[in-house]
Amino acid sequence: MARRRLLGALALATAVSLTAAACGSDDGDSGGSDGGKPSYTIGFQGPLSGDNQQLGINGEDGFKLAIDEANKKGDLPFTLKTVSSDDVGSPDQAPAAAQKLVDNKDVIALVGPMFSGATKASEQFFSDANLLSVSPSATNPTLTSLGFTTFFRVIPTDDVQGKAAADYISKALKPTKVYSVDDASEYGTGLSKVIETELTANGTTFVHESVNPTKDYTSEATKLVAEKPDVIYYSGYYAEFALLTKALKDKGYTGKILSGDGSLDPQFIAQAGAAAAEGALISCPCLWAQADPNAAGFVSAYKALNGQDPGTYSAEAYDAANAIIEVLKKLGPGADRAAVSAAFKTIDYKGLTKQIKFSDKGEVSDQAVFIYTVKNGAISLVGPVSKLVPTS
Repeated sequence: MARRRLLGALALATAVSLTAAACGSDDGDSGGSDGGKPSYTIGFQGPLSGDNQQLGINGEDGFKLAIDEANKKGDLPFTLKTVSSDDVGSPDQAPAAAQKLVDNKDVIALVGPMFSGATKASEQFFSDANLLSVSPSATNPTLTSLGFTTFFRVIPTDDVQGKAAADYISKALKPTKVYSVDDASEYGTGLSKVIETELTANGTTFVHESVNPTKDYTSEATKLVAEKPDVIYYSGYYAEFALLTKALKDKGYTGKILSGDGSLDPQFIAQAGAAAAEGALISCPCLWAQADPNAAGFVSAYKALNGQDPGTYSAEAYDAANAIIEVLKKLGPGADRAAVSAAFKTIDYKGLTKQIKFSDKGEVSDQAVFIYTVKNGAISLVGPVSKLVPTS
């Protein structure tokens, strides 16, 4: 964990960190050639500081593993370098983070942004610069309908996750009453809206509330417990979900507590406390690599490089980076941003998490959603919603 605390501190000091990735240099150069080969620089944008920085660090570490492995194979006609830009997960800080990547003429494409609000605030900069942006985690459904021309994502939207989560609640948990809470963010409100629409379609009664992030959820927990819901679903990120979950348990709540992909991280358990987090359920259209035997090699390589197990979005960021590398391999040295963006539209690549191919709007074709739980202090797979929800 020391490395991650250091990353957060460095990111607070500067919005952009520049590294050479496995190419025999640590001087921060991001263009030109290395060892006689030309080089491409792939960027990363996400929250590398702030309350939910772990989600950004997860993504950055998966991204860097893909670059490291590609360089070590030695069969590319170019070398790969990286540059990271910290947007703190904030729509307010995202434009500056995006502009720094755009202004770096060596950056040929990027993985990110990660949070939906930051993505919405960044993408016009990338579209205007013909700079390919592949998000591992931005799930707000509207992002692919806003006219952005270089935006893709390797994860299903909240339309998909929200419907699946609501079906799991209504048909598997079968509650009498649900309390739906969101964090008033672009991501949280989008997810809660879809969940509530599907709960209504399923005939499940719910109460809705938007709550801005805070450091003390005691009064909110008191209100929720008084409503006596069987299920509480929180649409937001792990830092706030941890505080809310602990407050609910302190108030004696015994019903089911759920959240979405933004809460699927060991930091939720660490910050809530293992006892409070135990039994929490989390929906995610993503792979928790430690729960998949087919991802054992990835988990081992990730831990060897980063000193920690993969987290939420690590595998998706790894896939996003590898998909970009696949396009660069096909184009060869000398491609420009426009060529990379155009070529990415037709990619069909077998990734770790899914087959990476896209609709005309930039949506990934694989739409699976999974339910995870906290069991004995660790994240454990319950199963795909398609197998958990009764068909009749």
